[in-house]
Amino acid sequence: MAGIAKRVNHTLLLLGVLVFLGEASAREFQVGGSQGWTVPKDTTTNPYNQWAEKNRFQIGDSLLFVYQSSSDSVLQVSRDDYSNCNTATPIAAFNDGRTTFTFNRSGSFYFISGVEDNCKKNEKLVVVVLSDRTKQTPTTSPATNPPTTSPSPSGKSPSYNGVSSSKMGKAAAIFGALVGPLILMAL
Repeated sequence: MAGIAKRVNHTLLLLGVLVFLGEASAREFQVGGSQGWTVPKDTTTNPYNQWAEKNRFQIGDSLLFVYQSSSDSVLQVSRDDYSNCNTATPIAAFNDGRTTFTFNRSGSFYFISGVEDNCKKNEKLVVVVLSDRTKQTPTTSPATNPPTTSPSPSGKSPSYNGVSSSKMGKAAAIFGALVGPLILMAL
C-alpha cells in the first residue's frame, strides 16, 4: 500500500510540474522597456510598433504598460480609432499606472495613449496575436473565433489566472491517464 501512495504522490507532483510548465509558457512583455509607456523621443517613427513586430505574441501572453497615471493612460481601441487617435470611444480604458493586458484571443489589438496629443506623437501600439495552432478544428465546419471578453473599462487592470481552459483540459487528461491506473490497482 505504501508503494501505491508513493506512486500517487509522484504522479501528483508530475501533474503539478506539467501545469506549472503550461503557465510558464505565457510571457509578459513590458511595453517600452525601461522607458515605459510614454511619448517616443523620436516622434517621426513608431518604436512601439517596431518592437511589436520583432516579438511573437500568443494567446495567454500579456502586455505590461507602466506610465504616470497622473498624466497618461492606455486605451484599447478599434483600428479606425487607432489610425485617427480617437480617444472618445475606447473598447477599454486603463489609468492605474501599471496596466496588465492579457491576450485572450488571436488577432490584432490596438492601443493608444489616452492623451490625444501623445497618440499623435506615436504613443500607440498594434499587436498581432498568433493563432492557437494546438487546437484542431474539424474540416467540415468553418473555423470560429473563441468568445472574447473585453477587459474591464473601469480603469483597473483585468486579472486573469494565466491558465487557459485548454491547458487545464490537457492537465486533467494527463492526470487521469497517470493516476487512473494507479487508483484501479489500489482497488
